Amino acid sequence: QVQLVESGGGLVQAGGSLRLSCAASGSIFSINVMGWYRQAPGKERELVATMTSGGRTNYADSVEGRFTISRDNIQNTVYLQMTSLKPEDTAVYYCTADLRVSSFYTAITRWWGQGTQVTVSS
Repeated sequence: QVQLVESGGGLVQAGGSLRLSCAASGSIFSINVMGWYRQAPGKERELVATMTSGGRTNYADSVEGRFTISRDNIQNTVYLQMTSLKPEDTAVYYCTADLRVSSFYTAITRWWGQGTQVTVSS
């Protein structure tokens, strides 16, 4: 089994910053892409940012220039530094890991964290 545990969410005023962390553990052979998604009340879950094991990043237009994704491939941890936060960033943030659980299986599966609440007050 694989576990993704997020931390770092909370309440912050508009214009403030937060840093989210997510550590993957368990039966992991290799991790390809790690990322962050979010879901606001009444809205669909959306991509925030992703990062490959090689360091290539992808950001949603709405967070480009304000959020920075990074990862520690040794610790199987991904981070999301969020700055200049806006009320519309309020959501539950989920981390993901696209990984292989064994050297015997080539299939890559996506695992999700339990989510962490980020609330930005105006």
